[in-house]
Amino acid sequence: MIKEVNLFFFHKKRRVLMYQLATSLHAKNLDLKNRLVMPPMATAKCTEQGHVTDPLLDYYREKTAGGYFSMVITEHCFVSPEGMAHDRQLSIADDSTIEGLSRLVAVIHENGSKAIAQISHAGSEAKGSGLPTCSASMVSFGKHCAADHAMTADEIHTLVQKFALAAKRAKDAGYDGIELHSAHTYLLDQFYSPLSNHRTDEYGGSISNRIRIHLEIIRAVKKQVGEDYPILLRLGALDYQEGGSTTEDAILAAKAFEKAGISILDISGGMNGYIVPGKAAEQGYYCDVTAALKKEISIPIIMTGGIKEIEFAEEIVRTGQTDLVGIGRAVLKDSNWIRNAAKKIGL
Repeated sequence: MIKEVNLFFFHKKRRVLMYQLATSLHAKNLDLKNRLVMPPMATAKCTEQGHVTDPLLDYYREKTAGGYFSMVITEHCFVSPEGMAHDRQLSIADDSTIEGLSRLVAVIHENGSKAIAQISHAGSEAKGSGLPTCSASMVSFGKHCAADHAMTADEIHTLVQKFALAAKRAKDAGYDGIELHSAHTYLLDQFYSPLSNHRTDEYGGSISNRIRIHLEIIRAVKKQVGEDYPILLRLGALDYQEGGSTTEDAILAAKAFEKAGISILDISGGMNGYIVPGKAAEQGYYCDVTAALKKEISIPIIMTGGIKEIEFAEEIVRTGQTDLVGIGRAVLKDSNWIRNAAKKIGL
């Protein structure tokens, strides 16, 4: 259950409204000092092998300065080489990455924010390693090419363990939790979406089958790192295409993920990528989805999507459309954005 502080306090006998964004929030095994989140954004600042570099540390030191974000979700880390999405992507694929990741976590902690590792496999979108690609099915969808092969059941079971081992490395590096990346056309999203999942076995067809791999990963992660270690999940809730995933799919999936024990659900796009078609200029373009999900689940939800004004972020939290707000491109473009916004809400 979400625990929130009171919205009002009294000062010199005057009733003063606090900004909801400035209030703390308790998620399962994760205490957050406010509602502002830095979402994962790829930088391509790593070595060719995916190890942490000084430029990457400098980037996070600059973006998280002041500790205005309650939580920083670092850019997606590939859990195995064949799942590398692009050149110089961050790796968590073997134990040699732990030392560098611990330095990255230290930068974020020193600036006063919680650090969450987003772990991922790109599936048919893997373009970083040159290795054969895999997916739920050998189908093309939209502008995306078919994978070299559809994963066998044994390959799925092996991948589940790779995610679990990656979570263990994140914990060993000092991360406060992990986030499973099931959005933006990557592998877990390829299983979730009916556009890319045409399987006829226990991993395809119904929504309960299409999220079977997610639930297996959650269980494996918990077995590896313990029941109390926070697990977030980024869900590409809707595809915004005919025949794609729907709000009903997202609700059923969200309920199953909550029951499985995740701490926070992070909503983004599916086969559409991270921007809703036709809404690139709008703020909060996933609010309709998060508002619908908040009626169905009790764990906190993150909404990231085109936020440019802190006043808009305050409005969607105050009106119950989301619990947490991810501020991505605004901070990517201007590192001072979050500091200036924080002043407005009294942080």
